[in-house]
Amino acid sequence: MRTNLLRTAAATTLAFLLAGCAGSTGSADSAGSAVRPDPANTVVRAEPAGGARSKIASAKGARIRIYRDKQGAAERTITSPNDYGATRVFLVERDEGDWLQVLLPIRPNGSKGWIKAADVTLAETSHRVEIDRGAFRFTVYDGDRPVRTGKVATGEAGTPTPPGRYFFTELVKPTGDGGAYGAYAFGLSGFSPVLKSFAGGPGQLAIHGTNKPSAIGTRASHGCVRVSNDDITWMAKNLAIGTPVVVKG
Repeated sequence: MRTNLLRTAAATTLAFLLAGCAGSTGSADSAGSAVRPDPANTVVRAEPAGGARSKIASAKGARIRIYRDKQGAAERTITSPNDYGATRVFLVERDEGDWLQVLLPIRPNGSKGWIKAADVTLAETSHRVEIDRGAFRFTVYDGDRPVRTGKVATGEAGTPTPPGRYFFTELVKPTGDGGAYGAYAFGLSGFSPVLKSFAGGPGQLAIHGTNKPSAIGTRASHGCVRVSNDDITWMAKNLAIGTPVVVKG
C-alpha cells in the first residue's frame, strides 16, 4: 500500500541518540536528559509538489527481515520501533514490485539490503537535504527547487562528519531549552567513523540545533551537523522521517 507519509516523533534520551555533537564547546550531558514528542509531527502532511521523489518504507510489524539478495535467506532481523521509540523506516533505493532494495540504518555506512514489499508501507517525499561540508552550508530541495539554505557546523578534524547518503530515522525534541542540541534533533541512519560508542550509545549521527550559534560555520562537533534553531525548527515542521540526506565535500 502506498500512502502519504506519517511524520512521527521519538521520545528518548538525547545523550544516547547522538554521537557527541557538543564537540569541544560542550558535552552530551549538558543537553538535558529527556525529550518529548512534538504534536506537530503526528499529522499526515500532503505530499510536496516537485520533481523526483524518494520512496520511504515503514515497517508494518515488530520485526523485519533483511535479505542479502532476492533469492537468499534472511541475513538479519531488524526490530521496530527502533531503540528510540520511532517506527523503523528505510530509504528505498530500488523498487522491484514484491522486493525493495533499501538503505539500512546500520554500520558500515551505506549498507544496503532487500526487504519484502509486503512487510512495509510505502510513502513518498520530494524533499532532500544536502550538506556541503566545504562550504559549511545546507540546502533543502523540493524536487529540483531549493526551498531553504543556511550555515552549518560539522565535525572537528579528529571526529569528522562522514560524506555519504543517509536518511532521517527519528525526530526528538529536547525538554527545556534543549541545551547543546537546540530546539530539535533528527537522528540519521549513519554513524561516526571514529566513535564506535558515545555516552552509552552507538555513535549515531544527527542534524540538530545548538545553544552555541557562534560555532556555526566551523568544525565544532564530534561528527553531527549543527544548524541554527530557526533552521532545525523549520525542518521539524516540514521534513518527514525518512527524508534523504546527502553529505558532500
